Amino acid sequence: MVSFNPSSFLKISIAAVLLLGLFGVTAYRFSPKGAKEPTEDSVNGSVSVMSDSLETHVSLRDSLEQFGKGFLGVPYVYGGTSGKGFDCSGFVYYVYQEFGIRVPRTSAQFENFGKEVPIEKVKKGDILVFLSPTRNVIGHIGIVTDPKGMESEFIHASSSKEMKVMISSLKQPSYTRRFVKAVAVL
Repeated sequence: MVSFNPSSFLKISIAAVLLLGLFGVTAYRFSPKGAKEPTEDSVNGSVSVMSDSLETHVSLRDSLEQFGKGFLGVPYVYGGTSGKGFDCSGFVYYVYQEFGIRVPRTSAQFENFGKEVPIEKVKKGDILVFLSPTRNVIGHIGIVTDPKGMESEFIHASSSKEMKVMISSLKQPSYTRRFVKAVAVL
C-alpha cells in the first residue's frame, strides 16, 4: 500500500495545476472569435484557470479536495492557519492559498464574497457558508468534497466535539439548519 505524503502531493498538484493553467491560457489565445474572455472570477491569484476549460477546472477542483483531505484529523485550533492546527476559515484559507487563490481569512468575510450558487448546482471545491452555532451571524465554512445538493459532503475544521479537520454532510441537522449559502470561488 502506498502512503500519502502531503508534501510530495502538494508539489505534484501545484505543477499539474500550473501546467493545466497554461493550457487554459493557450486555449484562450487560439480559441475562435466569440469565445468567452477570462473574468476576475475565473482567473484567481497566480493560477490561470479558464472557466471554459473543463479539464483545468475539474483538475483544480480535484486537487483542492485531495490536498484538503491530506489534513484530515489535524486538530482544531482557534485562529490556526497551519498544518499544526486550523480553525474553519484558516483551513479554507490555507487550502486555497496553496493553489494561489485568494479567499477571505475569516468566515464572517464570506458573507459577501464569491458568487452565490444554488445548492443544487454546487460543485467540488465550492464553499459552504453557515451561521455560527450560537449567534445569528456567519460563523463557519467548509469546502465541498462530494456535491449532492442538500446532502453534499464537505471538509472543514470542526470546533464541535470532534475538534479536528473532518468530512461532514450538509444533511446533518446541525448543518442543515445553519446553512446560509454556497459560493463558487473557481
